[in-house]
Amino acid sequence: MGASSMIVLIIAGLAFSIIAILLAGFVTKATKNPQKAEPYECGIPTRGKTWIQLNVGYYLFALIFLIFDVELIFIFPWAVVAKSMGWIALVEIVIFFFILFIGFLYAHKKGALKWK
Repeated sequence: MGASSMIVLIIAGLAFSIIAILLAGFVTKATKNPQKAEPYECGIPTRGKTWIQLNVGYYLFALIFLIFDVELIFIFPWAVVAKSMGWIALVEIVIFFFILFIGFLYAHKKGALKWK
């Protein structure tokens, strides 16, 4: 399983995507409907200006949540082999948590965890 396998996989993925997009274009009927261009929010027609600026804090909060949520993916395999690895596993997880804690402190200092 070398570079040739990776190249074949990339080519197959691209070919599958292109074929699916072209097939959807041939099968479906394109219609010009002005309602399709309107923004849609819970079935309620929009009033006024729809291009508003949203607070970037929500985006930052979601990214921080994902970071700490993905951390659990790394903790589970560590917990499975921690006893068999001994002290080295403990040192590795302490370093991992230290890096996460530094990231948390940075986000807290920048105000990414405050709802404004």
